[in-house]
Amino acid sequence: MTIRELGENLEQYFLDLLKEKRHGFGDRLVMGLLFLFSRVYRNIVQLRLWMYENRVIRNRAIGCLVISIGNLTCGGTGKTPVVEIFAKTLSRKGRKVAILSRGYRSRDKRSFWEKLCQKFSSEKMEVPPRVVSDGKNLLLDSMNAGDEPYMLASNLKDVCVIVDKDRVKSGLYAIRKYGVDTLVLDDGFQYLGLKSHINILLVDSTAPFDNHHTLPRGLMREPIKNLSRADYIFLTKSDGSPRLRHLKEFCRSHNRRAEIIECCHRPQYLEDVFDRGVQFPLSHLQGRKVASLSAIANPASFNAFLTQNGANLVLKRHYADHHRYRQQEMIDFVNDAKAAGAEIIMTTEKDAVRMPRLDRRDLPILFLRIEIDILRGQESFDQCISRICFI
Repeated sequence: MTIRELGENLEQYFLDLLKEKRHGFGDRLVMGLLFLFSRVYRNIVQLRLWMYENRVIRNRAIGCLVISIGNLTCGGTGKTPVVEIFAKTLSRKGRKVAILSRGYRSRDKRSFWEKLCQKFSSEKMEVPPRVVSDGKNLLLDSMNAGDEPYMLASNLKDVCVIVDKDRVKSGLYAIRKYGVDTLVLDDGFQYLGLKSHINILLVDSTAPFDNHHTLPRGLMREPIKNLSRADYIFLTKSDGSPRLRHLKEFCRSHNRRAEIIECCHRPQYLEDVFDRGVQFPLSHLQGRKVASLSAIANPASFNAFLTQNGANLVLKRHYADHHRYRQQEMIDFVNDAKAAGAEIIMTTEKDAVRMPRLDRRDLPILFLRIEIDILRGQESFDQCISRICFI
């Protein structure tokens, strides 16, 4: 077993624990320890926030409009399409936009030895941020950029996408190098070191706050009460049903001032993973036998999209979130899909950027293109965009 496989198995074990799928004595003991650690983590998070709010630790203003988009939970809220619609709309309105991402699980080209030497060197070397797109050209692949930054750079024209853990450094770089006037922090709700002007918080309406516990007992990055920090709350994956009234009331109980906007992730079309630009309407799924392959935080939501659009799922396979596929895994899945009688293999756009190219494809491999659709609160969204444009 490789280190990567061991890590993914360990991640899946802890996810099963959090979902209470394991009930052995050892599992209950681990759960108790996780609960204790989560209490410690929660207090550290709140202390850090208090220190920033009371200027014990000072955040940095860099002379540019900063919009933070993030969530309280780990993954699964559909953040990337929301970042995309904000960047695209602001760019159309005349703003010069750069998206700043930390590039989760992207590969640093420096060797371990180079990083170690730079860390302990008396002469500190400033490592420039990685530019995924300069607004004109796509410059990095998904392995070096990270899945989400690469997706955003592929889909957005005239928008810079820059990766660095230090968002202050990458923001200053974007201003100096590309003359941007608007910075969008991808997954930036917990990034307090850079002063943001507007905080946009996403809440998955299908599973709003996991089990309400903070890490590592749950998937909450911050306590639920920190909803109060948001200027706008997006309820993602909404189906427009009246039951969301209770979720809205719950959010309102923690934040009276924030505008609440309901949106859904609406499928647009199917596209070939390896021949970009070859597209099919959603009706192409109707009545067909489909094999589903994904490595995302919420595979159930993706599979539901497929069945709602008429697909007959004959095979489903899911890997740990952000899993990078090997060629043999793809070949094995194609063969398994054929044996199950599948006519199409479907995956997500995020998965598509992590798939190695297959020269022989016995089945078409397509991904589902998703875009945000505002269901309720369009006026609040327009107001938010106008507020940004005229700051």
